Amino acid sequence: MTLSNADRKRFRSIGHNLSPVVIIAQKGLTENIRTEIDRALNQHELIKIKLITSTREEKKALTESICEEFTAECIQSVGHMILIYRTAKRPDPKLSNVSRAQ
Repeated sequence: MTLSNADRKRFRSIGHNLSPVVIIAQKGLTENIRTEIDRALNQHELIKIKLITSTREEKKALTESICEEFTAECIQSVGHMILIYRTAKRPDPKLSNVSRAQ
């Protein structure tokens, strides 16, 4: 999945007002966190995740593994926050952050 620069810019502006749905700390990607990320991507398409890591390399590796595992795309990574997007199979206009912003 590749997004155009215009889509990325629009998603960044939508993501600016979002709160983190998931916070990943010392335990890393547990099964409960994986379930919650998948649920949030299915319902909201565009989500913000807070990563509490000690180094940039750990954050980058964790971001890449999340995007690969959930076939999502990292839209933005600033500080401890990442913004990821995955198209829903059946987006709900009432829950989707992308649909609600239009």
